[in-house]
Amino acid sequence: MAFIIDDAGNNLHELEPFLGFPGPLTIAVLPGLPWSAEAARRIRAAGKEVFLHQPMEAAGGQNPGPGAIYSEMTAAEVQAVLRRNIAEIGPVAGMNNHQGSKITADRQMMETVLAFCRDQGIRFLDSRTTAETAVPAAAQGMGIKIGERNIFIDNGQDRASMGRAINDGLALAAWKGSAVMIGHAWSPELAGLLAELHQDLIEQGYNLSSASALIDK
Repeated sequence: MAFIIDDAGNNLHELEPFLGFPGPLTIAVLPGLPWSAEAARRIRAAGKEVFLHQPMEAAGGQNPGPGAIYSEMTAAEVQAVLRRNIAEIGPVAGMNNHQGSKITADRQMMETVLAFCRDQGIRFLDSRTTAETAVPAAAQGMGIKIGERNIFIDNGQDRASMGRAINDGLALAAWKGSAVMIGHAWSPELAGLLAELHQDLIEQGYNLSSASALIDK
């Protein structure tokens, strides 16, 4: 299974507890924020994997933040945004979408994003912020392997809710062979909970993996 921690880059104090996690961890960094580049540097220095947490336009009109992809952009404009973002926080092993329900439902836009990932040698993981996602169909048509989020850990941020979500992920991994679980750097209890659970997960026979290794498998 793979744990991904989204929304790094807003500050460093939320990030710091995750850097000491004893197992593999993928941390997705938002671009264009005051601490984006330094957060990515510290993640790599801690031996964890960096993803670009790529902002994308949402169907509901929420502000995705700086460095976002919007539906009116041309393919060249999308590629230019991605190059700038990776130049800021790279090298990265992959990317996943931040918000993005309007973009990930647009097959043509996602073919542009996936072609960029293929050409750069990085992975794409669909955060699945919409049931209408076109990413799997686009990837299949292009012959590209992608990852997909199975569980959001911290829709409820108390420990009991997060524990139940993780248990759902464990059951899914036991059934399907793997699971990708996403939490967020701003969840105050999450880093401690993951650290406490780590040894039990290993003893139960679960293998923790970076997101890129799980996608490549």
